[in-house]
Amino acid sequence: MSEQNEEVTTDSDPTGAAESAGLKLPGLFATKVGMTTVYTENGDSVPVTVLKVGDWRVTQVIKSADRGYSAIQIGSGIKKAKNASKAETKAFGAAGFESGAQKVGEIRVESDLEASVGQAVDIHSFTKGDKVKVTGKSKGCGFSGVVKRYKFAGGPASHGSHFHRQPGSSGNRTWPGRVLPGKRFPGQYGNKNITVRGLKVIEILPEESVILVKGSVPGAMNTLLRVEKI
Repeated sequence: MSEQNEEVTTDSDPTGAAESAGLKLPGLFATKVGMTTVYTENGDSVPVTVLKVGDWRVTQVIKSADRGYSAIQIGSGIKKAKNASKAETKAFGAAGFESGAQKVGEIRVESDLEASVGQAVDIHSFTKGDKVKVTGKSKGCGFSGVVKRYKFAGGPASHGSHFHRQPGSSGNRTWPGRVLPGKRFPGQYGNKNITVRGLKVIEILPEESVILVKGSVPGAMNTLLRVEKI
């Protein structure tokens, strides 16, 4: 009976809160998978974006004495050997990327962290309930008119109107007699870096390496996003 009790006490942490050996950072990079709906304990429906973190490892430790700022450079995915340069092979080989990393990014830190090249990054850098900001490139819509780009109301659609989706007057009369800088016109819409702040972490699924964030984030599916604590 005593042997059985000893076996029970040697089981893993029943709460599942055992610390992993990964490096915890104030931010991570993740790929946008899509959106879905989850339900809270109260039965409320919450729209969430699924962010796939994946396997990220430290490729370089940047210290303030060398660059003037402190940061951790991390990488993910191994390039094909035919696409890797000698410089990439040398720079990322020590981190386990023999032919270079497919994705590389820097996460700024307030002070120099004790980290080693090749160390894994922990998905538990975030916890449930954290507020984060997500930065990524928005969907590109090409050359768009003012109705789509700036939500202009447009003109009447019928009754003899010839003013439908045009921008309208732009220079006025004698004064100013020119188009003022910053006037809203048709042009390139989207395909810009956008930051959405104040999003809440709803759940972290370490088995799938997934973070669920409340609300929508910039970009199309498979867009690489920067997720940082605020």
